[in-house]
Amino acid sequence: MKPTHLEIQRMLTDSQWREQLFKMTALVMLSIALLTLAVLLIDAFVDGVGRLRWSFLTNFPSRKPEQAGILSALVGTVYMMILTGLFAFPVGVGAAIYLEEYAKHHWFSRIIELNIANLAGVPSIIYGLLGLEVFVRAMGFDRSLLSGSLTMALLVLPIIIISSREAIRTVSPSIREASYALGASRWQTIRNQVLPLAFPGILTGSILAFSRAIGEAAPLITIGALTYIAFLPDSLLAPFTALPIQIFNWVSRPQKGFHANAAAAIIVLLVVLILMNALAVYLRQRYQKRLSL
Repeated sequence: MKPTHLEIQRMLTDSQWREQLFKMTALVMLSIALLTLAVLLIDAFVDGVGRLRWSFLTNFPSRKPEQAGILSALVGTVYMMILTGLFAFPVGVGAAIYLEEYAKHHWFSRIIELNIANLAGVPSIIYGLLGLEVFVRAMGFDRSLLSGSLTMALLVLPIIIISSREAIRTVSPSIREASYALGASRWQTIRNQVLPLAFPGILTGSILAFSRAIGEAAPLITIGALTYIAFLPDSLLAPFTALPIQIFNWVSRPQKGFHANAAAAIIVLLVVLILMNALAVYLRQRYQKRLSL
């Protein structure tokens, strides 16, 4: 028996009501999240904007809060992220290329894909424990810049692999087929056709992964990164500190001056994160414009 016109109209009304309810619920959840973020940012700016001076960026940490700076933490963060990119980016992109272009789709490849997806959701402190056991103790790198960079590389590697695979999948199969039809090998097709088209997405996903790593403190605390360093690292095996570690150290102090320093360091860290995300947007637009010409 077909529904009557009145029943159809009632079902449409119910559907529209549910849709409006879902929109309102989503809007309320978004508003709560943005409001919480705004309160945290305002609180950090109010507490730390008075400490943002050039001397704060160029001074080493000190036992006196008014003389303390973030030079060693800022430089250590930059060094660590450069090394993390050198270790994680080629391995992650290479693994994505193999899984997407070369690996056969059977049970073993599905197990690898499942494990990579699970590793992307593992808490960061687990990577810290892994880095402590493998890099600090087993390989003898001690609590050095190299150990911290390799630990962070493990942290972001699953994210880079997943985002790179998604970027490679966006390349149309017809482009590969056209390249094969012209006599190109599989590697020539990947190098000259697939990677240039997928590179904006690969780059964006990688920079966003590094943006997550730059704010992680738990893995660095686990491997034993120092909280007080009054010098800059001069080698890969030198001890180091980073902005999250320095912020953690200052927040744990009872003096209010150190709390203001922590808020100022949070502002600096946020600026670095914004710059990294802006770089991702800029590079993506630049490569997309180049490909469209």
